[in-house]
Amino acid sequence: MSDSWIAVAAEDELAPGQMKRIQIAGKHLLICNADGALYVVDEMCSHEDYSLFLGCIQDGRIKCSLHGSYFDLKTGKPESDPADEPICTYQTKIEDGQLWVSV
Repeated sequence: MSDSWIAVAAEDELAPGQMKRIQIAGKHLLICNADGALYVVDEMCSHEDYSLFLGCIQDGRIKCSLHGSYFDLKTGKPESDPADEPICTYQTKIEDGQLWVSV
């Protein structure tokens, strides 16, 4: 696990269901607000090279709008076909009103 934390957004910047694209150390990531819980995951679907930003957040999952695969935002595990590989998830913390991520 990395010891370097980077502030990426204000704690209250995103409303439930919203996403924000960020880039850290050459990685394209998404901040996702799922019913008030904040997650950071890889932006691209593991099935096709397609942005999950174009999908939606439902019940703690993110949906790829290209083929309909859902990924658990906590674990990155795919929950439906055709995706069968997980997306990367990143450790987060809230401190001083900021969302921090460790990559």
